[in-house]
Amino acid sequence: MSRDQAIPEPGPATQGHPQLTSLERDGMWLFLLSILALYLELLLIRWVGTEIRIFAYLQNTVLVVCFLGLGLGLFTAREPIRMGRGIWAIVILAALLAIPPTREILAGISVLLSTLGEMNIWGASSQDSAAATVASLTLGLLLALVVMLLIVEGFIPLGRLLGRLMDRHPRPIAAYSINVAGSLVGIWLFVLLSMLNQPPVAWFVCLALLALPLLVRRGSVAKGALMGLAVLVLTSWLADRDRDSLAIVWSPYQKLALFDAPERFAPAATHFVAVNNVKYQWMMDLRPETVGPAHLGQYDIPFLVHPRPTRALIVGAGTGNDVAGALRSGRVERVTAVEIDPAIVSFGLKHHRERPYQSERVDVVVDDARSFFARTSERYDLILFGLLDAHTSTAMTNARLDHYVYTRESFERARQLLRPGGMIVLVFEVRRQFIADRLAVVLREVFEEEPIAFRIPMSALGVGGVMLIAGNVEAAHSRIGGDERLAGMVADWKREHPLDLSYATPPTTDDWPYLYLERPTIPLLFVLLAGLLWLIVIYARRRLAAPAGTNPLRWPRSAWHFFFLGAAFLLLEVQNISKAAVVLGNTWVVNAVIISAVLCMILLANAIAAKWPRIPLGPVYGALIGSALALYFVDLARFAFLPFPTKALLVGVLTTLPMLFSGIVFVRSFKVAPRKDLALGANLYGALVGGLLQSISFLTGIKFLLLIVAAFYGLALLTRNGEPEVVTRRAPEPAGEQSVAGVTR
Repeated sequence: MSRDQAIPEPGPATQGHPQLTSLERDGMWLFLLSILALYLELLLIRWVGTEIRIFAYLQNTVLVVCFLGLGLGLFTAREPIRMGRGIWAIVILAALLAIPPTREILAGISVLLSTLGEMNIWGASSQDSAAATVASLTLGLLLALVVMLLIVEGFIPLGRLLGRLMDRHPRPIAAYSINVAGSLVGIWLFVLLSMLNQPPVAWFVCLALLALPLLVRRGSVAKGALMGLAVLVLTSWLADRDRDSLAIVWSPYQKLALFDAPERFAPAATHFVAVNNVKYQWMMDLRPETVGPAHLGQYDIPFLVHPRPTRALIVGAGTGNDVAGALRSGRVERVTAVEIDPAIVSFGLKHHRERPYQSERVDVVVDDARSFFARTSERYDLILFGLLDAHTSTAMTNARLDHYVYTRESFERARQLLRPGGMIVLVFEVRRQFIADRLAVVLREVFEEEPIAFRIPMSALGVGGVMLIAGNVEAAHSRIGGDERLAGMVADWKREHPLDLSYATPPTTDDWPYLYLERPTIPLLFVLLAGLLWLIVIYARRRLAAPAGTNPLRWPRSAWHFFFLGAAFLLLEVQNISKAAVVLGNTWVVNAVIISAVLCMILLANAIAAKWPRIPLGPVYGALIGSALALYFVDLARFAFLPFPTKALLVGVLTTLPMLFSGIVFVRSFKVAPRKDLALGANLYGALVGGLLQSISFLTGIKFLLLIVAAFYGLALLTRNGEPEVVTRRAPEPAGEQSVAGVTR
């Protein structure tokens, strides 16, 4: 094998700057590498979750796999860095997602794993026998294992290079600060591309530009790795081709594709929008001149059941069907349409035949429903929850985008926004009976009476769903009974499509928002995915000649200290995002800002540790554990009514304050760690375990994770001071790899 050394001498990235010292050059490489690693994490979380939908519902799985790859790289930092091998692993993954036959096979992982029936997944299947279920599940897990292995292989070289750079840097605090600052840039680089609705090919072009300097030295190039980057860009372009679609837009949340509706659905259905490759929304032209004057469909009913719905709020407005229904009724004077995804609004503006979003009576708001509920001062006669169901989870958490819209606290706030005699109408595509029962339970608890409930079948006038009416139920009954045609339709639907509500399903709350989980339990699928991660660790130990760092039983005491810090940190970050989603909204901007605030708090902690290196750590640990426990008793939702800048600042400070103390603890420990690669590797393994442990929230609720956080920080305190450890500094590297980043093609 040929070897090329990327960092020891000024290459293209540093030529022209002979005055740069070796330390300064190492800092530049560390900064660039940190940008690249974080950027690649976000890219894979987004892309794999889009093309293989099960990972959109389980976003933290891809994150944890990235941590595992980086951790393995850090533990084996003394081994040759085969950057080309990592690049080609990502190339293979991209090719599998680009070639239509293999893309269909990988997309089928979602269907295969849905046979467990524990999670509400669009396109889920069921098997007739236990043997068929086991076979489907086994095949799905094997395919998922292939995807996870490729991701791990892609991150191992990055972890090795990171480990070498961190281990040789004489100023640990400065090195760690550079690492964090690079991660911050990586986050906002990907956020910027998402904000601009850029497709995967743009993501991978940017990735290639970031990786290119690491493959170049003194004008020579690692040709195999460079070819891999070119193939990667090409395959990402091919993967996003769809000749049948009218347009493909990668919004900040999901992949949206616009299609003409099939002829058999004419004349009402004109277009449909696919979300993450699944049919999701239909655009309906229900004007009398299109479908006839006698039609009455699901988009008309909400505006008939209220005596005088002059002001209406529609959340989950989508491409505009519900808004068009409000305008057609002639009874609504003002409509506020709230939709979280700006790309979906754009589709409605351009392609909906009834032009609802162009009406002067409509105010369009791009925002999360909970965020809008918190900040609006308007009052409404009717609040309509449209077909608001998400196909993706929030960043780093188990909660989907729509979970916090359907909690008890959300409906309580919505009730406060109603005028006297106001109503809430909710429409939901119920694929599991318990979901309808849960929604009815929450509405009954909030309004203290049973809602009107019936199932609307799919028809030429709408996609159907369960409709629930709460609030002024007496007036709604009177309106339905007074309209002979509507009363007849509702009676027929109840007879032909009965909806049996037991009111026995546990309700959703901001602490337990899991709408699609029937009862508090850890889904078996999460346990099986954790088992896959363990198999990957076993595989890696064999392939990497069982490096000592990958065996926790051989870790020194200090490694366990970093492990506990990593586990607590990840769980605390999950808490930050969850709490911010409740108070500030569940938008991509809020998630990016919170993660960035955490990194900024770490930088502040580094600055404090550098300025006052002798701060007693006893009080810092006390403040750390105390602040984590205090958050358990603080209800941040009480700040939801403050002006947005005020509550954003307040929530940001309160949720990230423990990060300040944990940052001081970490950097003080990291400064004296004999081996920085082992410390970071153990820390990432801890984060991996923390990512898996957040599944406990399915059973206990999210707030309980703070008690686990406090316990982990307590264990970190206990493992901080052990017996003196004799750790031999790393031996000189083999000939041909004298540099920090001896890269082998």
